[in-house]
This record gives sequence, structure tokens and C-alpha cells, in this order.
Amino acid sequence: MKFDIITIFPEIFKGFLKESIIKRAIGKKLIAVNIHNLRNYTSDPHKTVDDKAFGGGRGMVMKVGPIYRAVQSLKSTPKQNLRFATGQEIKNKKAKIILFTPRGKKFNQKLADSLSKLNQIIMICGRYEGIDERVSKYIADENISIGDYVLMGGELPAQVLIEAISRLIPGVVGKSELLKERIKDKGFIEFPQYTRPPQFFAKKKFGRARPEVWRTPKVLLSGNHKKIEEWRKKHSEIIE
Repeated sequence: MKFDIITIFPEIFKGFLKESIIKRAIGKKLIAVNIHNLRNYTSDPHKTVDDKAFGGGRGMVMKVGPIYRAVQSLKSTPKQNLRFATGQEIKNKKAKIILFTPRGKKFNQKLADSLSKLNQIIMICGRYEGIDERVSKYIADENISIGDYVLMGGELPAQVLIEAISRLIPGVVGKSELLKERIKDKGFIEFPQYTRPPQFFAKKKFGRARPEVWRTPKVLLSGNHKKIEEWRKKHSEIIE
């Protein structure tokens, strides 16, 4: 999987790409993440990426021209054949262009699963008051929102998508068994989990002075795998 991120703040991604599982996935060439500074695709000496909105209004609007040139450049780049840990090559799968906007389709596990089957995802990170509507209408394949709130830009949503999608790529989180809770075309099964100690003595519960004992459900300590499975099924939910 190849992720291409278009942004005016490329430094935001530095720490994100140098830590934990994402760093290892890049090192193993299971994914590739390329950050592109939108200002490099401007045509004026001042590297202008925004302008005042027609009809007036507060704030500046990101211009269509630089975004158009950036996407054209990335789409024309020869596709990178990455190799899964299984040895299977990813190739001959089309790219998809994503624009982050509060008016977009809500991102969920089902959409992450669909996007994980692609070879290349180009993400456009907006800023300021918004992006020229022609980007949404003519350039983007998908308008996506990660929640019912407004952020300062698309950089955090881009990181959310990279994590959610990369986790579904074979080899990224380790052996394929680690994805056993995945239900095809539906999502993931999630249930409460506990670890040592089986009893935790809380001297003070938040906001209360009275000591408490926080216990692990007895069935999880029983060693009876059938009952444990029944308990997990009862307390589970599908994250779609």
C-alpha cells in the first residue's frame, strides 16, 4: 500500500512515521508513506496556496490549481510494487483520491477494509476556511470525515486513516492470526479484556475517599475456554 499525503504542514507527520508499528511497516516495505508539500506545486514566486472566497466571507480558501497539479503528478508516478510478508505482490489495483471534509462520508471499519484493498491512496489535507469546491467535485474520488466535529486541518484524519488501513494489511501487525477478530465485510469483534493482577486494590476511587477492589470476572480466571468464549460473545460488539 502506498499513501501519498498532500499538505502544507509536512512536519506534522515526522513523529508519527518514526514510531511503533507504522515505522516497522515502512521498514519492511509493507507500506510506503510519502509526504508532499503543496507549496511545491504552486506557480507563483510566493508559493501561494490560498485566496479570498468569491462572494466574500471570513477566512481564506485553498486554491484548486496547486492541488490539481499535485494530484496529477502523483497519479502519473509509476505504481510501486510492494510485497506482503507472504511474498504476494500488490499490483494492478487503482489509486483512490481522498479529500478530508466535515461534509464527507463518515469513516468506519467497513470503509477502512475497502480502502485496504487498493494499491495507492492520495490524501488531500485542507486548511484555513476550506478548499475550493471544484476539488471535491472534480478531483476527489471520496470525501471523508472522521467524526461530527471540525478540525483545523486534514493532517490528523490522514494519520487516522493510515493507522486503520495499515492494520489490515497482512504482516503489519504481525501474524495473520492477530486479525482473527475480523469479520469479512462487517468489521471487528471487540470485547472487554483484563490482565494481571486479577484483583486491583484502589485506595481511592476517583472522586471518592473509600477504598475499592476492582475484580476481573471469575469466568476469565476459570480456565474453561468454552465458558470464556460464551462470556466474550455475550459482551462483544461489532465495530463497523
